[in-house]
Amino acid sequence: MGEHSDKTTSRRPRADAVRNHERVLEAAKAVFSAGGPDASLEAVARRAGVGIGTLYRHFPTREALFEAVYRREVEQLAELAEELKAEASPTEALRRWLRANVEFVATKKGMSAALALAVNSASELTAYSFERLTKAVGALLDRAVAAGEIRADISPEDLLRALVGMCYLHDQPGWQASVLRLLDVFVDGLALQSDARHVPGAGRPKAKASRSPKYARAT
Repeated sequence: MGEHSDKTTSRRPRADAVRNHERVLEAAKAVFSAGGPDASLEAVARRAGVGIGTLYRHFPTREALFEAVYRREVEQLAELAEELKAEASPTEALRRWLRANVEFVATKKGMSAALALAVNSASELTAYSFERLTKAVGALLDRAVAAGEIRADISPEDLLRALVGMCYLHDQPGWQASVLRLLDVFVDGLALQSDARHVPGAGRPKAKASRSPKYARAT
């Protein structure tokens, strides 16, 4: 019995190892989203409170850290979309989700610059994120359209292209604040006036089967 217990324990990640893994991911998000010359693997390790050796044990390459942070951000955005379905105002739920994406793009831009990485537009990672994010924003968009709050001739891809375009148009320090202001204007522009709501229609266009190359390069 003792031998079995030892084997079982050896197969499970140690609690401190799991905590270190999560601390590194959270630190990487904070460091890289801030960007700038101080964004580095060493800065990530310092913020996480671990040694650089510990960081490399969890993420042996720059690419491994990039992918782990990227996937974690995408999953958190998908979870946020689920949570926001309970938001009283469908339009505000959509707005909050789009605003959360600005931080995601900031993290990705910071990682790409600091780690000297370029994500292949045809990569599995890009396809994965596109599918997850399109589904997430599509559910929020459907809800806003069904409530008669948002115009029906907009697609999830349209929203994501607009969002990414805003984020990559700005590269100066403080660009996130500018994008957040533009996003508010954009969402307000999608809102239907009270006298135009609840007009019978076919709903929003269905998502296209193929990915947009322009969006894929940026995501």
